[in-house]
Amino acid sequence: MNSTPELSLRNFLSDIGRSTIDGLYQLGGITILFLQTTSRLFSRLSWRVLFVKQCYQCGVLSLPVVLLTGAFTGMVLAVQSYYQFHQITMDTAIGILVGLSMTRELGPVLTAVMVAGRVGAAMAAELGTMRVTEQIDALRTLATDPVSYLIVPRFLACMVVVPILTTFAIFVGILGGYVVGVKMLHINHTFFIQNMVDYTKVSDLMSGLTKSVVFGVLVAIISCYKGFFAENGAEGVGIATTEAVVYSCISILVSDFFLSIVLF
Repeated sequence: MNSTPELSLRNFLSDIGRSTIDGLYQLGGITILFLQTTSRLFSRLSWRVLFVKQCYQCGVLSLPVVLLTGAFTGMVLAVQSYYQFHQITMDTAIGILVGLSMTRELGPVLTAVMVAGRVGAAMAAELGTMRVTEQIDALRTLATDPVSYLIVPRFLACMVVVPILTTFAIFVGILGGYVVGVKMLHINHTFFIQNMVDYTKVSDLMSGLTKSVVFGVLVAIISCYKGFFAENGAEGVGIATTEAVVYSCISILVSDFFLSIVLF
């Protein structure tokens, strides 16, 4: 008879192996779905009307929360950096910090996380409900490709609207940092603006927008995959929705690290 430590070790290794295989299986499924989606982007035109609808749902309806997040991020950044820089009489460098942080990092990442929480969850829940109620099977019965009809519009909408939302977040973040820095903390207006303009380049903005395109693709494909292959009724839809948000946020942070190495 095996001893308890041996059983515990065996169970631990079994759990690791099972989780690894499941993770590789899902990664392969997401990759296949991504390839299927990209191959159908230009093959059919029936998704164009749905694309406009998804742009409204993903972009316009997400704008308030993105603007609020961006504005207060810039304001908090200005306040926190002021108390550090003021000790070494570098108050005017706050403009540089706010500009670079919002364009390179905080604008793209926080926007993508907000989109993952709002849009990604909605995509997974909607597609998951269609899966468990057999609506996706009904589309196949009607000779309609579910990937072209359901996933392509959502994928393309996220890829387009996330950079636009990021631009708004960057703008209001810098504006919020300016208001707090100049109006509340009494930093010299000219130095704040001039330093930010001198050190924040167009390349920084383009790098941030490049990140946002990748983040939008990740949120769309992961959320659609989780919803498209949901199982076990209402409980499975809830699990798929939760996993869509969690995995999307993790993929955003992991890809942000590698993109930062490549772009900067």
